[in-house]
Amino acid sequence: MAEDIEEIRKRKLMELQRKYLEQQKAQEEALRQEMELEAQLDAIMRRILTPEARERLGRVKLVKPELARQVELVLVQLYQAGQIREPIDDAKLKRILAQIDERTRRDYTIKW
Repeated sequence: MAEDIEEIRKRKLMELQRKYLEQQKAQEEALRQEMELEAQLDAIMRRILTPEARERLGRVKLVKPELARQVELVLVQLYQAGQIREPIDDAKLKRILAQIDERTRRDYTIKW
């Protein structure tokens, strides 16, 4: 009886270790894919943005990461559709940021 309990305990421990290793592998794979996606995104941003525009987007990313991500996704879609023919400078990026910020901004009203 005690041997059966010990055997069950060992099997349970091995199962838990196996599940933990599987979770770790899945997390590592997700992290690897995310890093690969970020590298691709960075490469595209280097192609379509001037250095000043990339710098501005980097600063926006620090303050409003969700806005910066949306701008990056829009720019990538435009690039992949062939609609971006010349590098986007700082002034154009400002306009794009303003347009997307205006569309996504939420106005909050507090009623008493």
